[in-house]
Amino acid sequence: MFEQSLNGMVHFSLYFGLALVALVVFKVIYTLITPHDEWDLIKNHKNTAAAIGFGGGIVGFSLAISGVISNSVSLVDFGIWAVVALVAQSVAFSVIRFLFMPRIVKRIEEGEISAGVMLAAVSIAVGLLNAACMTY
Repeated sequence: MFEQSLNGMVHFSLYFGLALVALVVFKVIYTLITPHDEWDLIKNHKNTAAAIGFGGGIVGFSLAISGVISNSVSLVDFGIWAVVALVAQSVAFSVIRFLFMPRIVKRIEEGEISAGVMLAAVSIAVGLLNAACMTY
């Protein structure tokens, strides 16, 4: 029984560690595709809209990754679907930016909370849909 628990701990550690790495990679790539610097806006300018929007992206990606972990059959499978989740979140930002709210970047830079909330809501919704679609 102890050996089974220890084996489960190894799998937990591997998936959890890779999920944290995926989250860091998401943060780096997401901040590269957005024309505004989230960290600067959040840390130096105390921009709540940027914090809400970026936080929603992180939550949305984490929701998708949780679906990936629950359904992956191997670490390679996890990695492939984590990339799919990252692409989906990036596309969600692009759709909002170019189709639904073309001024969202400017609005977030100006600290408009409603823009941050909408970006967060869409990011979380896409994360939920992404997680649901990854059940196979």
